[in-house]
Amino acid sequence: MSKMGQRQSLDRVTVDTDVYTLACERTAYVLDTFEKAFVWFSGGKDSTGVLNIALEVIHSDPRFERHLPLRTVFYDEEAIPYETEEYVRRTAQRPDVDLEWYCLPVKHRNACSRTSPYWWPWAPEAEEKWCRPLPPEAITTLPGFPINPPEARLTAPDANGLFCPGRGNTAMLMGIRAQESPVRRKAVTRRKVDNYIIGYNGPTSRGNAWKVYPLYDWRTEDVWTAAALNGWDYNRAYDRMEMLGIPHFQQRCSPAFGEEPLTKIGMFAACFPEVWEKMAERVPGIGAAHRYALTELYGYGSRPAKPDGIPWPGFIVHYLQMFRPAEQVHVSGRINETIRRHYKVTTHPILPKSRHPQTGVSWDFLLTLAMRGDFKKRRQEMSALDPDQKARQWRAYASELARVLAAGIPPEELGHPRALPTDPQSVIPDEHREPR
Repeated sequence: MSKMGQRQSLDRVTVDTDVYTLACERTAYVLDTFEKAFVWFSGGKDSTGVLNIALEVIHSDPRFERHLPLRTVFYDEEAIPYETEEYVRRTAQRPDVDLEWYCLPVKHRNACSRTSPYWWPWAPEAEEKWCRPLPPEAITTLPGFPINPPEARLTAPDANGLFCPGRGNTAMLMGIRAQESPVRRKAVTRRKVDNYIIGYNGPTSRGNAWKVYPLYDWRTEDVWTAAALNGWDYNRAYDRMEMLGIPHFQQRCSPAFGEEPLTKIGMFAACFPEVWEKMAERVPGIGAAHRYALTELYGYGSRPAKPDGIPWPGFIVHYLQMFRPAEQVHVSGRINETIRRHYKVTTHPILPKSRHPQTGVSWDFLLTLAMRGDFKKRRQEMSALDPDQKARQWRAYASELARVLAAGIPPEELGHPRALPTDPQSVIPDEHREPR
């Protein structure tokens, strides 16, 4: 197993304890500190690790027996493999697990379509198109969760507080790992102490709920190593993906309808044809996404070339207008916020291709936001760079700025509020300049 810890910065440091022991220690601390605790269980590999570690810790110390049977909450997303349903049912039969199986029409992102940007699993108005029959264990109501109209329904994160009613602090143990995305890595690098415990402040918050990521520093291989060494049961959907040669880090059991998961939609169709047959009728735009998800139509691969004579802001607006009015407001707000942050940091122009080394912004990046939507803000402007990478990025930025100046591109075409720098090399900080 990996022996890598996470600190306040995005750098990793080696520690003397393996990640499995650290996860057990974190879980024990949480179970001892919080009055109530439950596991968010998806049936995936990461929540499998969280659940099994929590149960092992509880059984190892009589102090924690008050948490038995361990409350375990499962959101059934409807368009899931049958193997996931079977695995969750096996888990529910464990005497030390108290599983709540929710089939609620939570609001989900549908990046397959600009005109239908959301879908709702188990929506009562779409019952004839459901991908699977309603499980007999299903809980279809939750106090405080609005069913109608569809626009009032909550996303899963926004509904978290509804699972923590009453008095007393509640820990929600989740299978979130920093390796999975920059957003998740950033979430656990904000504090040096108890960085894996994060207060929940969503719209249903009562001030008594905390998100806990006991496996935040695990890698994919750590999860599967722990399962093999400890003999944990697991979701057999992964066996199908394994037989088709899907790399471990690309394997996922959740519906692939979001902006980033959309790239895996072909894998889902190949691995789970029984559900895919229903999904094709259930979610608007999924057929087109299956064929073109990895093309510029969905903001992947090469970007469409900006026509001459159109300023970059106008080109961005062209793609924004493909969304419905409400979604246009959301996406344009995200883009404008990104531009404002850039000019709070620097007076340098936003260039077509090269990301600015201080802000990570380019018009190509903003075009991606305009094409995909990025409703969950998972596309990040910046990533951690070592000094050599930073220096190369400055040189690339200065080089493109020189091409812009040589081509006589006016600042208004770049949406720049002032004159462009006349010396491209002058924008590079001294510490990143090449020695003369």
